[in-house]
Amino acid sequence: MTSNVFTPNRQADALIKLVKQHQPDVLVTLESDQWWQDQLKVIEAEMPYSIKCPLDNLYGMHVYSRLPLSEHEICYLVEQDVPSIHTALELRTGDKIRLHFLHPAPPSPTENTESTERDAELVIVARSIAESNQAMIVTGDLNDVAWSATTRLFRKISGLLDPRVGRGAFNTFHADYPFARWPLDHLFHSDHFTLRAIKRLPSIGSDHFPLLTRLTFTPHQADNQQGPKATSEEYEWSKEISTAQKVSKNDVPTPIE
Repeated sequence: MTSNVFTPNRQADALIKLVKQHQPDVLVTLESDQWWQDQLKVIEAEMPYSIKCPLDNLYGMHVYSRLPLSEHEICYLVEQDVPSIHTALELRTGDKIRLHFLHPAPPSPTENTESTERDAELVIVARSIAESNQAMIVTGDLNDVAWSATTRLFRKISGLLDPRVGRGAFNTFHADYPFARWPLDHLFHSDHFTLRAIKRLPSIGSDHFPLLTRLTFTPHQADNQQGPKATSEEYEWSKEISTAQKVSKNDVPTPIE
């Protein structure tokens, strides 16, 4: 379950109710500060594994899990105040997978007048993933729509699958405006998984709806799935993006490798 809670929002009970109802194995919250961390303490009895990065700058992030987490790192890949979380998770089968939780800053007139910082974070994570055969999931509020050039580039470089393709947009933002909504909260997965279900959940008082995705670990079906492929020009474009921000795919942690 991915949920941008919107820091000033104080309807924590609404999110906790959804967690109890849907019983996700992993919950990631975006924009969660110390207040949200304190409120979510009640789910730790059932989700005892956690990674906490409370911030009051709209970029706090928390991960709660029923399954063991290890080798986790909180990184500031591109901007000093914008974290990402990278960890390994052990499935009930004993297999380990990589998880990357992202919330890059959007373009804005007062912060990033262009999208270069966001684009760079997505590109270096994608290039890191492209060199691995590990099972992995990337999720979070990417502050970018599914059809944008940058998101398409991320998918092509990483080779990850978008479970929404052919199933719907699942617009998660803005919760208050039914006629102006966009899919900003994403989950991408490697071909080790197949989709069981994907669902936009009811409002928790945030400007984003939570997103629930259920995956099945089916590595034997990998040959039946194939992500998009990048052209040589797109690879060069990805290198230019990361070079312009002086960041590298080597900056991205690679748990279990």
